[in-house]
Amino acid sequence: MKIEIRDLRFTYPTGLEALQGVSLVVEPGEQVAIVGQNGAGKTTLVRHFNGLLQAAAGSVLIGEWDPKKYSVAKLASRVGYVFQNPDEQLFSKDVGTEVKFGPRNLGYAKEKIDELVQRALSLTELSDKTETNPYDLSPTWRKMVALASVIAMDTPIVIFDEPTTGQDALNVARIAHVIAELRREGKTVITITHDIDFCAENFERVIAMSKGRILLDGPAREILGQEHILAQTYVDPPQLTRLGKKLGLKETVRNQVEFLEIYKNHRNK
Repeated sequence: MKIEIRDLRFTYPTGLEALQGVSLVVEPGEQVAIVGQNGAGKTTLVRHFNGLLQAAAGSVLIGEWDPKKYSVAKLASRVGYVFQNPDEQLFSKDVGTEVKFGPRNLGYAKEKIDELVQRALSLTELSDKTETNPYDLSPTWRKMVALASVIAMDTPIVIFDEPTTGQDALNVARIAHVIAELRREGKTVITITHDIDFCAENFERVIAMSKGRILLDGPAREILGQEHILAQTYVDPPQLTRLGKKLGLKETVRNQVEFLEIYKNHRNK
């Protein structure tokens, strides 16, 4: 489902102009990471997609829908939003009930609900925790419950707000696996993140924001190599990207596989 943003502006009641004429298009099935320092406007931007915020000026289209004309509950059928803090989302007595709430609230048939819930639990490795109260789980697993509850809604667009914050390496790998599966299914995945290495390894398009504006937008390999402009967003390129530059590699590398292949070719010249 296509997302179209035209000259979007938003000012908070405090007078802070959080978005200053943002325009972008996200095509169906794209995997997009939005990076930038705190206060850059990242979360403000994506909260316009599901109606949590309303544009002061400019336009937003989710498919053919203008979020101003639909309730947040209605928009939930198109945009799933995983909050940074899972405790802001979880409220049910057990994991199974929590994951079932979303698809049930969307009015799906029982058979479809059961299918979506089982798929979400399996994908997030929660199948053996369905009777557990989410708050009896570690923060790491509560994050997976939050992911599962949104995945089960089967929305064409899924937004992750800082998915790796506070997560150990094993759970970061689980989250990466979830994103890869959503990509395989043709979902649009948008992630707000400060984890530039996670961004480099899992996303093909990167948008860098600063002070309510988009500074860079394009293929990850091109964007992550623009160190001087990224510095304006207080974001450093990934460690391997920086290492590659210091070793004199002409191509921007994003992950271990790319680094080893390009470095090998570099040495053989």
